[in-house]
Amino acid sequence: MRKKQSKRENINQTSFYFEDYLETNQKKKEDKNFNIVQDRIYLLFFLFLSLIIIFSIKITLVSLKTPKLSILENNSIFQKSLRRDIVDRNGILVSRNIKSFHAAVNPKLIKDKENFLIKIRINFPDLLIDKIEKKLNEGKYFYIKKRLDQSDKEKLWSLGEKGLIFEPFQSRIYTHANLYSHILGQVDYDNYGVSGVEKYFDKELKNLQIMDTPLKLTLDTNIQHIIDEELNGALKTFKSTGAAALLMNIHNGEILSLSSLPNYNINIRENIIDKKFTNKITKGVYELGSIFKTFTIALALEKKLVTPKTVITDIPRKIKCSVHQISDVKEFPKNLSVEDILIRSSNIGTLMLAQKIGENDYKEFIKKTNLLNAPNLQIEEIGKPLNFTWNKCKLETISFGHGIAVTPLQAASTYAAISNGGYLIQPTLIANEGEQKKIKIISESTSKQINKILRKVVTDKEGTASLADIYGYDVGGKTGTSQMYNDHNQNLNTFISIFPSKKPKYVLLVMLENPKVASNLIYNYRGMRIKGTRNEAGWNSVYISGKIIKKIGPILAIKNDEFYNKNVVKKFN
Repeated sequence: MRKKQSKRENINQTSFYFEDYLETNQKKKEDKNFNIVQDRIYLLFFLFLSLIIIFSIKITLVSLKTPKLSILENNSIFQKSLRRDIVDRNGILVSRNIKSFHAAVNPKLIKDKENFLIKIRINFPDLLIDKIEKKLNEGKYFYIKKRLDQSDKEKLWSLGEKGLIFEPFQSRIYTHANLYSHILGQVDYDNYGVSGVEKYFDKELKNLQIMDTPLKLTLDTNIQHIIDEELNGALKTFKSTGAAALLMNIHNGEILSLSSLPNYNINIRENIIDKKFTNKITKGVYELGSIFKTFTIALALEKKLVTPKTVITDIPRKIKCSVHQISDVKEFPKNLSVEDILIRSSNIGTLMLAQKIGENDYKEFIKKTNLLNAPNLQIEEIGKPLNFTWNKCKLETISFGHGIAVTPLQAASTYAAISNGGYLIQPTLIANEGEQKKIKIISESTSKQINKILRKVVTDKEGTASLADIYGYDVGGKTGTSQMYNDHNQNLNTFISIFPSKKPKYVLLVMLENPKVASNLIYNYRGMRIKGTRNEAGWNSVYISGKIIKKIGPILAIKNDEFYNKNVVKKFN
């Protein structure tokens, strides 16, 4: 029994031991599985923690970094400017790109279409409501108003319609509206230049590398405003159909002012097809009349055929040339000196000098001046002089400005050369870098002689430009009264002046199209007050030129030795 019992005990003991072994082994397995799970949790935790840290660092860096436009380049509101600014010679802004909006409508978002149309009709009576209603009913996205100004945008915004969408874009604005309409030109909806300076310098104005550097013109906004104001006054005073003026430095060709009337607001995009809006200075081609007499006298002096005091005798009242009969407007003495021929503006006297010069030499002079070729300037609106043949009487008629049609820009450029010492200059709207290639057309001595005669045209008792004798500015010049080459029922009155004539710096051309007698205007003529009765350049273009020079002289800071000696030196003595 004991043996059996001890066996049973042994079995029980072994069984107990076995059971204990299995349990321990199972615990080890469980511990191992637990450790694996725990490791995975740690790994996932570490990964999530790393991601959180990375995103936190990124957010911190972005929040600390100063936002730049380049980050938001896909948002058109924050785009960099697509075109450079344009400024005048003093840095005054004349053209810039700004953020603007088109107003569009999504009909699907308009809940009450009838109410919407009523609000549009009240706030925008100029819009075609029937057309808008039709588009609303079609249910397609459409533009209700393009190129909004700030006032229109605020009106539309105040309507509170979800269906109204404001599309941002870059708009080109011109800060002086009409003032530079014939120079700056315009850009299209895609910011490409289509006319004027905007077209000529299109690539340069879109150059991203110099976007922060404005394009600087030679123009002076203050002077441009004064001249434009005086020309507008001339249109009313003389009931002219048009007017134009050009102010240019005679030594470097820099244009300080170029104005042509009527002009137009270049901020308003519309097609201009009426020829009256042509740029009269650069594109208009005209017979400018007696201003050409200056060229004839200069050439006669240059060829040493005469001197200013040489007397031309037996000047007839009329002369027949081929089938034409040429005469003077009024009767002059039979004997006139060369300078008197220009001072009094004698057609016959000038014609006789041209015959002394001869056709070949006159042809060569005209060729040198480049008067028969299209002028160069940084705009594309340029006119080409009319072609002609040197037939009978062509030399005689050209000598006093008939039978040859050129642009006022060319005429002013030639006057600049005649008065600056004889050097032909290149007109420009951009400051010249470096020296220009100088072409000599007359000698310096001839230039000085001509300047003295031009001064006498203004100061002499028999001169035709007395109304331009503005004290202190030493003005010289020549008048020209002619008919329009394409319409002889209309006249053209021109005055080209240089000042100060002793040491010329500027040339000013003033032109009036088809002016009338200003019967109500009282002139201060040589100390007398007289009423207007005549319709010649000396009584309108010269009068306006005098008013302009008087106002712009202080801005140009003209130093007149004659004025200085009379007033300052006298004061100290």
